[in-house]
Amino acid sequence: MLQAFNADLFVENWTAVGISAVVATLAIGGMFAASRVLSSRRYSAIKLTSYECGIPPTPYIWSNINVRFYIFAILFLIFDVEAVFLFPWAVIFMEQKITAGNVIPFYAMMMFLGVLFFAIVYAWKKGVLEWQK
Repeated sequence: MLQAFNADLFVENWTAVGISAVVATLAIGGMFAASRVLSSRRYSAIKLTSYECGIPPTPYIWSNINVRFYIFAILFLIFDVEAVFLFPWAVIFMEQKITAGNVIPFYAMMMFLGVLFFAIVYAWKKGVLEWQK
């Protein structure tokens, strides 16, 4: 059913958005100003060097990084995104009464989990999850 346009409700909603935007802009500006006022101004050679996780930088600019680290990171992202899809689905699935005619979401998620299961088995057999060889 089509509802009539309510101008007062429209203005109320966008007023809240506008006020939030102004408050956020002022908060960010205040943080930048506080950082500018409170930060130290002493510069030294050690302060201007690159920070490499507490290790002093080496003179070598180029270094080889094993591809295994990238593959491990990509696998982590894949299974992290899988968790993002799995948890809301499980909550909705448990809240609703699933009948015999409404099992498509269940089988769709089982197919999704099956593909992920075969992906982790494949990665495991390829030795991607082995940290040292």
